[in-house]
Amino acid sequence: MAHMIDLPTFSDQRGNLTVVEKVIPFEIKRVYYIYGATEKRGGHRHKKNQQALICLGGSCEIYVHNGTYEETFLLHHPNQCLILDARDWHTMDNFSHNSTLLIFASEYYDLNDYIDEEY
Repeated sequence: MAHMIDLPTFSDQRGNLTVVEKVIPFEIKRVYYIYGATEKRGGHRHKKNQQALICLGGSCEIYVHNGTYEETFLLHHPNQCLILDARDWHTMDNFSHNSTLLIFASEYYDLNDYIDEEY
């Protein structure tokens, strides 16, 4: 099931530096981000692809259903990271104005890896 992790953040008078390497539980093969979203995104799960989601600015909600459990996660701080298993059917919604959602993926884009049917 999806779960949140806190990313190591180092803060001082100059600001904050947050680290993702050696924290995300898979090798990163793809990086992309969503911004300017005005409607629900996602609506699928995967055969192999795992993902790590970080809302760099603003906020958004991630609904997750793994066939047994359902949960909605609020991402609203850039040191929060939501880890999605491949089996986690998910949607991304309620994007605040000027939000940016960064996604790290364990696999390169492959249309055949997508499963659109919800449990």
